[in-house]
Amino acid sequence: MEFLLDYGLFFAKLFTVIIGLLLLVGGLSALMMRDKHKTGDGHIEIKHLNEKIHGMQQSIKSVVLDRFSLKQQHKADKAKAKADAKAEKKARKSTPQDNDSETPGARKQVLYVLDFHGDMRASAVASLREEITAILSVIQPGDEVAVRLESPGGVVHGYGLAASQLLRIKERGVKLTICVDKVAASGGYMMACIADRILAAPFAVLGSIGVMAQLPNFHRLLKKNNIDFELLTAGEFKRTLTVLGENTDKGRAKFQQDLEDTHGLFKEFVQQQRASVDINQVSTGEIWFGKRALDVKLVDELKTSDQFLIERCESSEVYEVKYIEKKPIQEKLGLSVHALLDGLLLKWADRFSRSRFL
Repeated sequence: MEFLLDYGLFFAKLFTVIIGLLLLVGGLSALMMRDKHKTGDGHIEIKHLNEKIHGMQQSIKSVVLDRFSLKQQHKADKAKAKADAKAEKKARKSTPQDNDSETPGARKQVLYVLDFHGDMRASAVASLREEITAILSVIQPGDEVAVRLESPGGVVHGYGLAASQLLRIKERGVKLTICVDKVAASGGYMMACIADRILAAPFAVLGSIGVMAQLPNFHRLLKKNNIDFELLTAGEFKRTLTVLGENTDKGRAKFQQDLEDTHGLFKEFVQQQRASVDINQVSTGEIWFGKRALDVKLVDELKTSDQFLIERCESSEVYEVKYIEKKPIQEKLGLSVHALLDGLLLKWADRFSRSRFL
């Protein structure tokens, strides 16, 4: 009985909170409608990864080293910085320069780092295109781009656009490295194969060079309940398979033909970007873990993105570039409400489990 009372009380509180939050969201949404035209504005954020890594190193040294060793380390760092500055100054003097701009020899190579976390719709392409546009507007000869890519794939047109954005980098003659720590499969690999070099963690998932489509069909259920469904089209193959209508063998054959054609385009694209792979071997739709992917030449080296970036910080200036989209207040509030409700439901589930089993 006590459990039922607690159960009812909890849902009464939850219902009250939900109603209150919905009213609040509705009120704020109405107030913010006048600012709707500002939605979508954003800005570029840049982090200097060399400074970040150096800061972490200094924090650890300050704890683990004794005072004398720490003082010696500071002296060594200061001497190195002075030597680097002297070498850079010498390079500036020894290299002919134009009146209007510095030459590549007068500066360190720059590596720009982007992140792409792909979902089914490849929605991250909205930020990717802005980041690439920003980088290409300032990039200089000798600079490079690296993308930390994580995606299991998704819709063809979404990942086709994402791959096209990366091709913009290659078309400018800029070296592109793709780092895969977890997964770059299907549409994710369509993006990865564009790189001059693909690095993967030993157990990262790669490949899945195939195409799939699935949909339920409720025609027999509707027919059983005497419900008619009519679909009118103009054009023989305007609709091949449907969810509610009766599918035909001819429609299925056309749908399969479209899948095969898409798969053929996918294979051609991968072969064009990575001529070293045996496309018939790797285009079966199966996946390979990092080491096996190296064996079939889907990747070039086994290495995590962390290891790659730390190594590059020794020789280059490394900058992480992110496009931050400005979200309207109602969207931010919606995310907060979602997080709150998730927390309440998890709390209830935990309480219910303890009440039931203890």
